[in-house]
Amino acid sequence: MPWSRNDALLAVGAAVVDLIGCIAFSQVASAPVSTVGVLLVTVSALPLLVRQRFPLTVMGVSLVLGAMLNLTTAVSHHFGATLAVALYSAARTGRPWPTAALTIGATGVTLLSPGLAAPRGFLDVTSAGLAACLIAATGLALDRWQQETEANRRLVADRAVADERRRIARELHDIVAHRITTMQLMAGGARTNLDHDPGAVRDALVTLEDSGRLALREMRQLLNVLRTDEHAAVDPYGAPEAPQPGPADLDRLIKETRQAGQPVELTVEGEPGRLPPVAGLTLYRVVQEALTNARKHAGPDIPVKVRLACLPESVLVSITDQGGMSAAEAPPASGIRPGTGYGLIGMRERVALHGGTLETGRLPEAGFRVMASLPLEAPTDEES
Repeated sequence: MPWSRNDALLAVGAAVVDLIGCIAFSQVASAPVSTVGVLLVTVSALPLLVRQRFPLTVMGVSLVLGAMLNLTTAVSHHFGATLAVALYSAARTGRPWPTAALTIGATGVTLLSPGLAAPRGFLDVTSAGLAACLIAATGLALDRWQQETEANRRLVADRAVADERRRIARELHDIVAHRITTMQLMAGGARTNLDHDPGAVRDALVTLEDSGRLALREMRQLLNVLRTDEHAAVDPYGAPEAPQPGPADLDRLIKETRQAGQPVELTVEGEPGRLPPVAGLTLYRVVQEALTNARKHAGPDIPVKVRLACLPESVLVSITDQGGMSAAEAPPASGIRPGTGYGLIGMRERVALHGGTLETGRLPEAGFRVMASLPLEAPTDEES
């Protein structure tokens, strides 16, 4: 069907309203209702069935039928429901010049009478023009408002997609940068000790297998997020997804780093039990990225100190290594280490998302430090 049920109901309603107006006018004027008038009023409403597909054509046909009705039948000179709906539909197309021409045409058709013998006064012309302009302006304004609403909706949707892509990119960066780097170092260590220390090789291979399994699991969780079908949250192997890592998994992270050959010292002060799970994931990713950067830039044999302090209102974590030049020896404007910088940017965005702060820079004596502070309570809308 080229029309919907609402279009049919609207066409029937407009025809009924116009018929009631025609009968009421004939009663007031003590004139019989002509069959031609009733037929033209009914037929004039039929084009409204396709008003959404052909609004300008429907308005043109309505003007012709309205002119025939006014020239052949003595009816009240006002905007009928059919003509008003047709003009409004034409204005909703958002085309100002055709709408203006049709508005003038609707005003002229409303002022027609049988034989064109009775001239219209200033009040009739003014009221007809104002009614036509009001209907057309309403249609144009609603069309403009709908376009702005749709543009804002697309903007919000695009922004949400961009935010989700950045989040997934950060997760992928953390997984690939840490897991793959750790696996590379362990594979190199296993190859070096293959001939004279089989025990160390066995331990390195076990850890290498565990790291690969964790990397695959985390990658699979991210791929589930990207799915759009109704089975997006179903694990293909039938097993429930493991929870995201948090502060409790720092021991395992430190152990993997040590097995990769980098000495790491972990100090925990207090218990970060009140940290929200998402913020705990952020804390874990900050430590993971900082350890990866330390291996890349300071060297795999440089000691690293990780300190986790649970304060009354926040959790503070710092990762410090003693590799590289000091702040005084570094060239100007080199507060960050060489590289793409995506890791530091990702850490800063993660921490800021939860109302925390991140500080990175070289130490006065030597080395580099990453320090993040996360509040124990998520920021409210008033605070953010």
